Amino acid sequence: MAVIKNVAIAGATGNTSSAILKALLGHFNVTALTRSDNGSNSPQIAPSFPPDVTTCAIDYSTPSTLVSALRGQDAVVSALNHAALPHQRILLDAAVAAGVTRFIPSEYGSDTLNPNAGPLPLFAGKKAEQRYLDELASEGKMTYTIVMNGPFLDFGLDHGFLGPDLKNRRFTYLDGGESRFSTTRLATVGQAVKGVLTKAEETRNRAVYVQDVAVTPKELLGLAKRALGADGWTEVDGGTTEEKERASYEKMAQGKKDMGVFVGFLMSAILREGYGGHFQRLDNDLLGIEGIKEDEIVELIGRIAEGQKATAAA
Repeated sequence: MAVIKNVAIAGATGNTSSAILKALLGHFNVTALTRSDNGSNSPQIAPSFPPDVTTCAIDYSTPSTLVSALRGQDAVVSALNHAALPHQRILLDAAVAAGVTRFIPSEYGSDTLNPNAGPLPLFAGKKAEQRYLDELASEGKMTYTIVMNGPFLDFGLDHGFLGPDLKNRRFTYLDGGESRFSTTRLATVGQAVKGVLTKAEETRNRAVYVQDVAVTPKELLGLAKRALGADGWTEVDGGTTEEKERASYEKMAQGKKDMGVFVGFLMSAILREGYGGHFQRLDNDLLGIEGIKEDEIVELIGRIAEGQKATAAA
C-alpha cells in the first residue's frame, strides 16, 4: 500500500479531533474539513487551527463540495460526534469518489465488535458504518481501520463519568466497583491514529485496540484519594450494569431516545462482564503506545482538579 501523506480530518473542532490533529502535525499534511453551513470556517474560528493546517469548507448537503475537498487526500479521519454521525456516510461516499485509500470512522470508544456490546442500540449507527466499510473493502473501493480505546480517561475523570466525581468528592460505582476496563487519554488516541496511518498495511481492514491502562473504578478512587486526600469522600452504590441496561431498554420502549437513556447501554459496554470493556488483545506496541503508570494518573487527577477549581473561580 502507498505511503499515506495527506490526511483530512472531519469534525476537526471537537475534543477527539483536536487531539488527533495535534498528533498528526509534523508527520502528515493535514486538512481540517470545516462546515460552511454552520460558520465553522469563519475568520473568528479559523485561527484556532495551527498555521500549517489547511482548512477547507464543506457542506454535507452538497456532496460535490466534499468530493472536491477530498481529491488528493490519502486518508480521511472521521471524528464526527454522535449527533453528526449521520453525515459520515456522505463523507465516506465522497472519499470513495475522490479516490481516498484509507478511512478511519468515528469510533474511539467501546468494543463495538464484541457480540454483546455491538448490538446495543447506542451503537446502531456505528455498526451500520462498519457493515458498509466491509462492503467497500470487499469491492476494493476503500480500506479502513477502526480505533478502539475504551472511554477517555481524562474526559471521564473531569466529568465524574468513571466513578470518582472529583469536584464533589463523591464516588458512584456499579457492579461493586470491581469491573476492570480499558481506558485511554485523548492525546493517546491521537497517537494511535498517527500509528495507524504510519503502519497502514499492518492496520488494513481491521480494528486496533489501545489503552493507557486497565483499571477498576475502585482503583481510580484510590488514586483520586492519593491525589486529593482521603477525607470527605462519599461512596454511593449505583446498582448493577444489568439493571441500568434494562432501564435503558424500558425507557426506549416508552419512546425516549436522549443521551440520558443511552448511558445505561454505555456503562454496560464499559463495565459489564462479557461486553469487552477490558481489552484482551492490544496493538499498543505496533502503534507506539506506552501507556500510563499509577503515579502519572495521580498527577493527572491533580491537574484536572486544579483546572476544575480555576474554572469555578473564574
